[in-house]
Amino acid sequence: MNLFRKSKASSLALTLALGGILLHSGQGYSKEVRIYSGRHYNTDRQVYKKFSKETGIRVRLIEATGISLVERLKREGSNSNADIILLVDAARISNAAKSGLLQSYRSNLLDKEVPQDYRDPKGRWYALTRRVRVLVANPEKVNLDEIKTYADLAKPSLRGKVCLRKRNSPYNQSLVANQLILRGEAKTKKWLKGMIQNVSKPYFPGDIGLTRAVAQGKCGIAIVNHYYVARMLAGVNGSQDRSLAKKVVVVTPDPAHVNVSAGGLAKYAKNKKEAITLLEYLASPNGSKGLAGPTFEHPLKGYNNSNEVKVFGAFRPDGVKISELGDQNAKAIRLMTKAGWQ
Repeated sequence: MNLFRKSKASSLALTLALGGILLHSGQGYSKEVRIYSGRHYNTDRQVYKKFSKETGIRVRLIEATGISLVERLKREGSNSNADIILLVDAARISNAAKSGLLQSYRSNLLDKEVPQDYRDPKGRWYALTRRVRVLVANPEKVNLDEIKTYADLAKPSLRGKVCLRKRNSPYNQSLVANQLILRGEAKTKKWLKGMIQNVSKPYFPGDIGLTRAVAQGKCGIAIVNHYYVARMLAGVNGSQDRSLAKKVVVVTPDPAHVNVSAGGLAKYAKNKKEAITLLEYLASPNGSKGLAGPTFEHPLKGYNNSNEVKVFGAFRPDGVKISELGDQNAKAIRLMTKAGWQ
């Protein structure tokens, strides 16, 4: 059984209809916490079970896409049963906070464990794991010596060789927001124009499809989250994907754009104390590693030590605060649209 697999649409719909997955049956739990999670990794459940065993707090889990969860929270209003919201992108968690779906709270433990760049200044959410936006290249199609940064994707020498995920990908929106913060609007517009001119293939729905296309020589280079390549190298999706992943070279820009998965306390949380206890547990060194290890993400501190991730080398975060990415999201989408990013 593949413990890493993502839940399928049918099971997600059933989960929502039933009101959540009860991870623990039987007696002995007098308290509980309810999670609305945009993380669809079965391995997360092992972390929740360990938390319950150590604390006596039962965990109820609802999984769906981030957009679906946000819309559900808006519909439910004060009738919502959510205690914790987990989302997988800076813009999504920031927008949830701005929409009034999360509440501010202070925790000395969270302030200690979560670096300042990875938490909301108003205490509405805290990062739990990190993801790096990297470049995957086919050395038979592109000159690796010419590719060091995201900006290099706009070089004329890459005309017809760049492939991209669709504009609605929150990861790409956050990358563009990141470039706005670091380089300013004028340079970001120029970069977008040049990069889009280099695109010849239709825009892809996902990072694994992009990596496959680069490996097969359909594209020369693409932008993906690092852990998708690691999954392929680990054989999560089968031997064919493992073979394809070995054909690409991962280029990690220095410094690199870092995104996060993050959790916040729901506005109408009915089990507030238990929810904060769980968030503190997930942000702790053991909790963060427990979430990030089997998914090939990086924990909040240190690195993923799997062989699949180690081959990518170390990375140096560019220092952009995650909260700033959410602030620039709307402008990033406007610039992407104007540049012709489909």
